Amino acid sequence: MGVWQNIWAVVRRELRIWRRRPVYLLGSIGTIAFCAIFFLTFFRDGLPHDLPIGIVDNDNSSMSRNFVQQLDATQLGKVVKYSNFEEAREDMMSGKITSICVIPEGMYADVSANRRPTFTYYLNGLYFVGGALAYKDILTMINLTNGAVQRQVLRAKGVNEREIMGRIRPIDIDTHQIGNVYTNYGYYLTNILLPGMLELIVIIVLIYSLGTELKYGTSKHLVQTAGGSMLDAVLGKLLIYTLLFSGIGLVLIILLYHWMGFPIAGSIWNMFLAIVLMVLASESIAIFILGCLPVPRLALSIGALYSVLGFTLSGFTLPIEALPPYVQGLAVAFPLRHYYLFYVQEVIFGAGFAGWWQEVIHLLVFLFLPLAVLPRLKGAFINQNFPKN
Repeated sequence: MGVWQNIWAVVRRELRIWRRRPVYLLGSIGTIAFCAIFFLTFFRDGLPHDLPIGIVDNDNSSMSRNFVQQLDATQLGKVVKYSNFEEAREDMMSGKITSICVIPEGMYADVSANRRPTFTYYLNGLYFVGGALAYKDILTMINLTNGAVQRQVLRAKGVNEREIMGRIRPIDIDTHQIGNVYTNYGYYLTNILLPGMLELIVIIVLIYSLGTELKYGTSKHLVQTAGGSMLDAVLGKLLIYTLLFSGIGLVLIILLYHWMGFPIAGSIWNMFLAIVLMVLASESIAIFILGCLPVPRLALSIGALYSVLGFTLSGFTLPIEALPPYVQGLAVAFPLRHYYLFYVQEVIFGAGFAGWWQEVIHLLVFLFLPLAVLPRLKGAFINQNFPKN
């Protein structure tokens, strides 16, 4: 039999396995569909809003009441009033509110006398995002209140509006939030979370598919179906899984940048290339892991650990440049890291080929990993001399 006949025989064999065991389709299509629905629904509002902020107003003046009303009118904050600090503290400890702001007694009198009243702010560090956004909201309102007071005082002294704004805000900040104008958490996280979940699914499902051949003792039959060629057996497996996972990846790209309207500065066709290359690199990683350790249970555990570390070392939550040098070097061993860099150049900056060609090379390098373990994997498949669980 020729090479293509061997590969096609393995493909037909794999399709029969899929019909008998739908766990492969359920574990790939079903899992990514659930993740897509979950993340896109979870982040549908983009930015958290109506965060419960506890306010203890010890001054109860017109200025403090106006401050509370303005804070409650913001999109992020929802004011919960308390008569004393002890009640607010109990609710924050129980998770009912994310933060507490204590307005000091005599605030209005201190402001009128040009004294500096001190606002006390308590943040629950367990709710990092909610606490940070609530802190930003309160700090903004304090600065606005401070500016309003200064404006009234300067107006009373006869200073014109231009000079007033020059004293209150001597430096004007012009902010440009590139790629995410609305500070949408869905845009920020889902762009990498869904491809990352696809990478995890590719590695786990492919290790499981090859590992079950060892577990159930059918690996020798697989090699015989491929005409005794381990390379043809792997290519036959990869052909059908590559089509499956690439199809899922293309649907994800269309879902994000076409149907959901996620902002993209470059071309959606280039993102098709990125997702397909990431799928191929992930498949190579799966074969490499099983080839190094052809024990299904241990290979699945290592594959899961590797995939989860890919989220951490991709750089979309914590800048890799802020990590120690040896960790920065470790990050290049994860396909998701290179997909993220590709995404930054294409989606955010629209740099095109000049921006991401190096990441294409890095992803293609992963394709050579299976060649290093094919002889060992063939020995395991034929001799079946490794534990089967």
